[in-house]
Amino acid sequence: MHRLLFVCHGNICRSPMAEFVMKDLVRKAGLDHSFAISSAATSAEETGRPVYPPARRMLLSHGLDPSGKRAVQLQPGDYVRWDRFIGMDEANRRSMTRLFGGDPEHKVHLLLDYAPRPGSVADPWYTGDFETAWRDISAGCAGLFTALTGL
Repeated sequence: MHRLLFVCHGNICRSPMAEFVMKDLVRKAGLDHSFAISSAATSAEETGRPVYPPARRMLLSHGLDPSGKRAVQLQPGDYVRWDRFIGMDEANRRSMTRLFGGDPEHKVHLLLDYAPRPGSVADPWYTGDFETAWRDISAGCAGLFTALTGL
């Protein structure tokens, strides 16, 4: 079982987009039983809020429905519950490592470490560029899926 938690600052744009993209890849491969996938925030700012409307529209335009998803905050105890924490940028990685008191099992990664172009997924909350975020997230999730399954 692969237990993946996608993480961004508020859990209303990038990490839920990654959550639903990855769930779709897994579903299409018939591997639902082999994965647990969710997302969370490093901050409490958006806790309880639904996916941000432009991110929701982007997901819906690709046939992915994030209805029911609400922002949750990452907790220190999550370190033992998940196999990998996939952050969207260096600030997310630093926040996770600080919250967990380190990363002794090397579970904290960046999504674009799995893509042809490493780096950060720009935050569309600030840029307004949900199309670029979608492309980066899709590439990262595809690479992560391949790394985990060999498919």
